[in-house]
Amino acid sequence: MEKRLDGKKVAILVADGFEQVELTAPKEALEAAGATTEIVSPADHDVQGWNHDEKADAFHVDMPLNRARSDDYDALLLPGGVRNPDQLRQLTRALEFVDGFCVTGKPVAAICHAPWTLIEAGVVDGRKMTSLAITQD
Repeated sequence: MEKRLDGKKVAILVADGFEQVELTAPKEALEAAGATTEIVSPADHDVQGWNHDEKADAFHVDMPLNRARSDDYDALLLPGGVRNPDQLRQLTRALEFVDGFCVTGKPVAAICHAPWTLIEAGVVDGRKMTSLAITQD
């Protein structure tokens, strides 16, 4: 079976405090479709995942943010969690990295709270975006 994302490389940008399942599930799906993924982070060696309000697993950082270039990737995944985007949106380097994907029209997936990073990077105006709205009866 041909994999539709063969040869594609996806950056997964996270800081400590990301919601673990929002990294692991999309990462597994991307790799199953043939993509190569790399965890990019301001952390040097490992980055800490969370399961709601409790620490979960630590993940190896494949590419430190200060060395990452959006030109080296075909798409960007931004997992959510409350702590993660709050940290990323305060880092000029993270915003520049995100902007590099948007100005070149590369796909960007932002889960849960991650769109805050896109908003802070100034890349949402005039763009079509999708989200999930949950209402309570």
